[in-house]
Amino acid sequence: MKKISGLLLMGCSALALAGCGADDISSPGAGSVGPINIDNGSGTPAPTPTPGTGLVVAASECPGAAATGGLALTNDGTISGPEGSWRVCTLPALVNVSATLPKVAGVLYRLNGRVDVGCDGGFSAPTTAAPRTTTTAACSNRSLTADTNVTLTIEPGVIVYGDSTNAASWLAVNRGNKLIAEGTATRPIIFTSLQNVRGSNNNDSMGQWGGVVLLGRGRTTDCSTGLGSVAADNCERVTEGAADPANFGGRDNTYNAGSLKYVQIRYSGYSLAPGNELQSLTGGGIGTGTQLDYIQSINSSDDGSEFFGGALNMKHYVAINADDDSLDLDTGVQANVQYALIVQKPNAGDSFFEFDSNGNEADTPRTTITIGNFTAVQTAVGTGNSGNQASALFRGNADVTLVNGVINTPTNECLRLNGSGPAGSTPASLRARSVVMTCGGTKPVLGTGTYTDDTAAAAFGTSANNNNSSFTSTLTNTFVNGAGETAVAAFTNYASLNASGQTNVSSFFTSTSYIGAVSNAATDVWYRGWTCDTTNASLGSNSACTALPTT
Repeated sequence: MKKISGLLLMGCSALALAGCGADDISSPGAGSVGPINIDNGSGTPAPTPTPGTGLVVAASECPGAAATGGLALTNDGTISGPEGSWRVCTLPALVNVSATLPKVAGVLYRLNGRVDVGCDGGFSAPTTAAPRTTTTAACSNRSLTADTNVTLTIEPGVIVYGDSTNAASWLAVNRGNKLIAEGTATRPIIFTSLQNVRGSNNNDSMGQWGGVVLLGRGRTTDCSTGLGSVAADNCERVTEGAADPANFGGRDNTYNAGSLKYVQIRYSGYSLAPGNELQSLTGGGIGTGTQLDYIQSINSSDDGSEFFGGALNMKHYVAINADDDSLDLDTGVQANVQYALIVQKPNAGDSFFEFDSNGNEADTPRTTITIGNFTAVQTAVGTGNSGNQASALFRGNADVTLVNGVINTPTNECLRLNGSGPAGSTPASLRARSVVMTCGGTKPVLGTGTYTDDTAAAAFGTSANNNNSSFTSTLTNTFVNGAGETAVAAFTNYASLNASGQTNVSSFFTSTSYIGAVSNAATDVWYRGWTCDTTNASLGSNSACTALPTT
């Protein structure tokens, strides 16, 4: 049975969330690299950046309350790295007022352990609410009858880093509160690690801080003990093993947890315990009101992103070097994803995709996914790296539709379809339209459980619907369509897919005349500028993920 980590909360001031999505975690997480080297003002930072050298010069102070909307930041001196020196402005453990992190030259914002955005008023969205006025660092008052309605806004170009020296650092946006992190194509927002700031990272660095977590009131399955049932439509999932847990789940699949646009999340996936890791981006019960567009996950030691329950609409997703699955969807999520670019290292990572319902196949809503215009690439022939026995694993009776896709995994089998429902249950479904796959291993498509290899291969339907499981990749520049991909006719009739129950499919997807995430290198460059480059995935941004922008 799949291990769903869900969330692990110990109150808003303590360690809290665990998420993964694989049977086996490939990496335990790198953790901390030692104490932070901060000058608290008693000496001169080394090196000493001066105007005109091209190095960053630390700001003299942190933004004050007037600039942040009343949020009190702690001035923790300066920190030096290859790009110069920065003023370190530490967020409080609880963001208890709607606030802004402004872009200020020479300023970095620090997460010192877990940072919570607001507190949660319960399963149902309250009709009245007021900002929480207490300055306590914990949301331990479980008698709250209303959300705090706190919004944390992050301006374009801001860099936020997690310092996990003393405790795993991550950003938790609790139910009833929002994160607005909207960068631009030229000034993305960067969430990263202390080690990245200090300049000690390389292409294999990962697992150095927790990541970004959005919690909402969408419908979910796999209810935690004592927290409702699917039949009563009051199901919640709770963090595991915590004295003061916080939950996600509700009845609102339109839930709005905020907006992330033009965002990089680097070197995340901190290991809280064996088998319990965070990923770059985690969504628990978020809904279609949450805007996710132009998001890059870099070197997560767990999944590139994982979404539990609720409803997901996401476009322009880039996952590079995830050490587990690049996109993991489960526990009843209703997901639409378009323009997904996935690149894995050889001999590392697990699957490009893992979609399931955690073994509770009779629960509804069933995990249902439509993903279009995707390119998923294993960058070189290695010795095999998929604990899921294929580069795409669909199980737990997840209903999956693949449209206009390219999979290039020269070592692994491409796809494994597993049917494990109880007797009499409706089996998992797979629909593929204009999907081509270059595969290694024994067979391109495998079946387990109630599926044989033959029935799984028939479900994919090579030679039907412009599908081909024996395709020879002609990709250029790692992920750009070549002549072979260009010659495949694209699927355009998204309205015909609404029969799956996702009635917003045709309205969400943009019809394209090509398969894959990137049709050509000359004009289809949506992935450039706001992303960063690694040694095995050059996105043409001329900005290394191991470095920080200086403007």
